[in-house]
Amino acid sequence: MDLIIPTHRIEQRLLSMPPVRALQLRLHHYDGERLHLVAPLAPNINDKANAFGGSLASVMTLAAWALVSVKLEEAGLEADVYVQDSMLRYRHPLYDELTAEAWLAPEQSWEQFLTSFRQRGKARAQMLARICNAAGTECCSLEGRFVALAPRED
Repeated sequence: MDLIIPTHRIEQRLLSMPPVRALQLRLHHYDGERLHLVAPLAPNINDKANAFGGSLASVMTLAAWALVSVKLEEAGLEADVYVQDSMLRYRHPLYDELTAEAWLAPEQSWEQFLTSFRQRGKARAQMLARICNAAGTECCSLEGRFVALAPRED
């Protein structure tokens, strides 16, 4: 399976959004199950010289969004992906680059998600994401529900 083509297109879609470009976000790694996005600290810094909470939330949300989008594209499906709801936890300040890792919640399966989308034109995925510091300590996490909808016909 060629993982480069879908991730390249997803990275282009991400960078087409001005707020995402401001984060200086880039796709770092995708192994078929987990996707990593990275953003430098400098453009995402707060008044305390650590990572801005809004940037942390954005990078985790975008990592989960990108993973759902890549999975749909790998399956040859066109969909609009939205975050439906999410819960964030901030545990420790981050003084390093923002590296978000996203994955599908363990009680879910991509096969079930894709089957639902094919049958109904919509599907929901429970996603998890986190950002750790350079020492591996989890600084923040996200639990979110993402929905994929068949594109609207205008």
